[in-house]
Amino acid sequence: MPASSSSASPLAASSDSEIRHPQWVLFAVCALALMSTAGVAMPYPILAPIFVGGPVDDFTHWLGLPPELLMGIALAANPLGILIGSLFVGPLSDRYGRRRVLTVTLSATLLGYLLTAWGLAERWYPLFLAARFVTGLTEGNVAVARALLADLHPRIDRGKGFAWLNACLYGGWLLGPLIGGLTVGWGEPVPFLLAALAMLPCLAILGWAVPGSPLQPGQGLWAAMRERQSLGLLRQDAVLRRLFWLQLCYGLGCNALYEFAPLWLLQNMGLDGRGIAFVTACQCLAMTLASVIAGRVAGQARQPLHRASLMALVAALGLTALALLPGRAGMLVIVALGVPLAIYNTLLPAWMSERFAAHGQGRVMGLLSTIFCLANVAIAIAGGLLALLDTRWIMGLGGATALGAALQLLRLSRSERRAPVQDTM
Repeated sequence: MPASSSSASPLAASSDSEIRHPQWVLFAVCALALMSTAGVAMPYPILAPIFVGGPVDDFTHWLGLPPELLMGIALAANPLGILIGSLFVGPLSDRYGRRRVLTVTLSATLLGYLLTAWGLAERWYPLFLAARFVTGLTEGNVAVARALLADLHPRIDRGKGFAWLNACLYGGWLLGPLIGGLTVGWGEPVPFLLAALAMLPCLAILGWAVPGSPLQPGQGLWAAMRERQSLGLLRQDAVLRRLFWLQLCYGLGCNALYEFAPLWLLQNMGLDGRGIAFVTACQCLAMTLASVIAGRVAGQARQPLHRASLMALVAALGLTALALLPGRAGMLVIVALGVPLAIYNTLLPAWMSERFAAHGQGRVMGLLSTIFCLANVAIAIAGGLLALLDTRWIMGLGGATALGAALQLLRLSRSERRAPVQDTM
């Protein structure tokens, strides 16, 4: 079976009447992405003020550790959960259906946000940390959303579908920090309570618009989790193995920006939670607009991997500049970096969806989410240590790893153009 061929999927197995209106499915997936991502994004601009600018107590100085390190651990806990969940959530949706898996994960995410708010209200750092991790286990459902849109191809072009999905994801990152920054004054647990409430309309939209699908024959739950987890693809495909390491290095740079730009703004600009939320919202607005524009040309883009590599190069140079630029200029770079990041995140998943479709869309998209979260965890821990020196060291490390990855991605794109698509199964 060639790697570019389409594969059976839960949505494809639905009856024609269930998928008669694919535009409604696209709308539902984008609405889910917007609201669920807003919940994920709400706490990010407020964690730096809570830990670094907060009161000296058992929460911000748990076990006598410095608050910068505790913040780094708290930042790592959520993506660590997403990392573990992403290994299974996407592949399990190939077996049990997109809607079933989304229903379970959204419900569990709601409970996780409630526990997070409780831990913060009680000033109990271990509970806060554990709740962040448990919530992350079920937040890897972006892979399911991408797989669901890939199922709709060619009725909806996968490039355009991913572009609109990304636009809504970035819209969530725009809306979430604003809500978090504006409501944290009512109490530190409030943003997490609002994130929990956001899951309720997500569940309603899921039941209304996303079609169900019959259970696919195959292994039981635990056997499927063991055999179909996303990292198993690395044993089957040499190109995916190479892409794994390149995407991991590039992800270190991206996550250095996502996770530590708030601390960079606090240290170099003196911004509080509201100021950080405003800058983050401007960056996400740039990403949203760039993603919409990318969606208009994604379907006709020639050599999408090459174009994605060029965007990765631009992003890497911008990250490197943050290690050197003064506060105001650096703030402008943080906002402008949203453009190459958004275009890259549209082009690469669309290329992977076509190139590796034979492995199952849920599994391939799950691998992408796994790589992103692995990079997120690694840079959160390394950045928490480097933050004891200065956040410019974090941006320098992220820029260096992203620059190396971008150059190697350009080499991979040239080899992919020369080599015919081979059987990877």
